[in-house]
This record gives sequence, structure tokens and C-alpha cells, in this order.
Amino acid sequence: MFTTVEMLAQQPFLAGLTEHQLDLLAPLTSRSMFHAGNRILRESAPADQFWLITEGSVFLDSEVPAYTNVVLETLHGPAVLGCSWLFPPYRWQFGAVAVDTTHTLTFNGPLVRALFQTDPALGYELTTRFLHVMSNRLQAARHRLADFQRASGHRTQL
Repeated sequence: MFTTVEMLAQQPFLAGLTEHQLDLLAPLTSRSMFHAGNRILRESAPADQFWLITEGSVFLDSEVPAYTNVVLETLHGPAVLGCSWLFPPYRWQFGAVAVDTTHTLTFNGPLVRALFQTDPALGYELTTRFLHVMSNRLQAARHRLADFQRASGHRTQL
């Protein structure tokens, strides 16, 4: 059985953090499991945590009026789930549902934000990493929505 710090050290998203930084994050972390079909987060709901998917897969989706939720991306472990906890208004921008049994490391968002205040170097490092994830997710969402628009035959005026 791995300790929490050892599990954190194995996560690509946290690669390069010092043992001291991982020690600071460890008490803010718990382990979670989601079964296939479990909704992990709902678009527009309060965002107060994030996950590192260690095993399994998650659909990242968005509500589209008159349609079912549109899957924007499939995240396979190891991956980061949830960025909206980091910036006000702390509401999920997307939804997420487990595709299969999914194991995660779950982080308490408000406590991580408080840690960033006491350790600005860690805050800068992780915020930069989250911004990279957010940029990639935005591009994936744009491509998927363009595919959806083409498939549905809708055209929009610019």
C-alpha cells in the first residue's frame, strides 16, 4: 500500500514537485472511486475540489439545449479533472461522468487555495499547470463543438 505522498509523486501532473511540496498537499488529499455512470460533477454547480484520475476514464461533457449532454473529451488516467475550483465564481464550466470504474485522488479546493497563499511558489507552479490543462481543454471543446455543429447541420453567422 502506497502512502499518499508516494501516490502524489507518481502523478504526471505533479512531476517535479519537491517532497516538501507533496507533503503539504498530502493532508488535503483523499482517495475516491466512481462507478461507471456516476456523475462526478454537474455544469454550473459549486466547484470546491479537483481530482487526479489514477485509473479509469471520465467523459467531460456540456449541456446543450434540446440535446443530451455533449461529450467534449474523454479523460483517461492519469489525468486532471476539474479546474473551476481555482477561479471565482467557483462553478463547474463542464460536467463529468465516469465511463468505467474510476479511481482518483481528490483534493479540497478551498484548502489548496489557502495553501497557495502560504506557499506562493507552489501556488504559482500548480496554477501554471492548471492553466495549461485549461488551455488544452478549451481547444478540445472548440474542436468537439465544431464537429457537433457540422454533424447537426447547423450554421451560425459570425
